[in-house]
Amino acid sequence: MPELMVVFTIVLTLAAYLIFRFLYMRYRHPLLNIVLLGAVSIITVLIVCKIPYQAYVPGKNIMTSLLGPATVGLAVPLYRHRSLLRGYAPAILIGVAVGVFTSMVSAAIIAFLAGLPREVVLSLVPKGVTIPFAVEIARIHGGSPALTSAFVIATGTLGSVFGGSLLTLTGIKDPVARGLAMGTGAHGQGTAMAFIEGQQQGSMAGLAMTLAGIMTASCAPILIPLLL
Repeated sequence: MPELMVVFTIVLTLAAYLIFRFLYMRYRHPLLNIVLLGAVSIITVLIVCKIPYQAYVPGKNIMTSLLGPATVGLAVPLYRHRSLLRGYAPAILIGVAVGVFTSMVSAAIIAFLAGLPREVVLSLVPKGVTIPFAVEIARIHGGSPALTSAFVIATGTLGSVFGGSLLTLTGIKDPVARGLAMGTGAHGQGTAMAFIEGQQQGSMAGLAMTLAGIMTASCAPILIPLLL
């Protein structure tokens, strides 16, 4: 019985992904976000079928164990577009650095103006990078890993839903610029959406996501005390 539940949860997740990916590729509407609608549909099925989250965890663990190889696999398109890295190296580093600084400072300022508690502020500041980086940064500096995870997911979801449309509205069409913006602003989910746009966009987004994590972890010990 447990084995059947594992198979069911994996098939459910894959079905949700494939269905909403098909719809997005067909209609290209920003609200047809694969991650957002996929998560909502899976949660709905679990609630309707009265399946506890604990029953979903074993299948989820199997799927998330593939994140490591998938992340390493980002090196393949990066290698294929290595000429772009050589040509745009200074712009890439400066652009990601500015994005990281802006994300951290703006989050802290908005949190202070809203009168949020110190723990919430510390949990919110690293929300612009992927969860493994953000959770550790928050934990080291006194934030809540659970809150940080929620902020990171919300940031990635909003960025993946509206990021591409905002870039188009502002006239940004260059694939390198679009990829860097999506990877810096919406980390993993933004990178996934960038790959749907094209290989160049996805490659740049993957690079930006990694650089943003490294830069945030490096400057957080200096920047967070100054912000507080």
